[in-house]
Amino acid sequence: MLIIGIAGGTGSGKTTVVNMIVDQLQHKQVAVISQDSYYRDTSHLSYEERTKINFDHPQSIDFDLLVKHLKALRKGESIEQPIYSFVEHNRTGETLTTDPKSVMIVEGILLLTNPELRDLFDIKIFVHTDSDERLIRRLKRDIHERGRDIEEVLNRYQNTLKPMHQQFIEPSKEFADIIIPYNKHNFVAVDIVQRIIRQQLKEEI
Repeated sequence: MLIIGIAGGTGSGKTTVVNMIVDQLQHKQVAVISQDSYYRDTSHLSYEERTKINFDHPQSIDFDLLVKHLKALRKGESIEQPIYSFVEHNRTGETLTTDPKSVMIVEGILLLTNPELRDLFDIKIFVHTDSDERLIRRLKRDIHERGRDIEEVLNRYQNTLKPMHQQFIEPSKEFADIIIPYNKHNFVAVDIVQRIIRQQLKEEI
């Protein structure tokens, strides 16, 4: 099994890069896991309390569970991946059965901040994008997909997203094996990753 970690700041284009890799491969032995599924359970808190959580701090992620699940997948075991609601700021209580594949791609902003998780990645990728571009994408996504208003998004960006990016996410770039300066026409780095994956799939046939 090949496990690939793809990190980068919020709105950096991680998901786009992942989709480019997966869509072009079109292979049933490639699966994706999102770090966002592993936000800690906050059922013991009220909705108002949950809205005040700093979701961009490493402590907001249940890394222990993510590490446990990746180790299980590597052993050939299926996992029950949590399902998270960004509207409720909490896990839904439901899970998604995820089977082991030859290639597991894990994506999320804080992946490279965790040493134990880094050790599980065969390839570590960081998607680097201009901060203004990331803010624009975050605004569009949170307003249209997550029901936020513009004031809430901007306040969160100023008070948590930007400081956390500077403190945790940007420094984690030094652990990456490949840094992709993201733009929609950057096919070379994606092609390199695809070649590595194709070689892994070929060896397992």
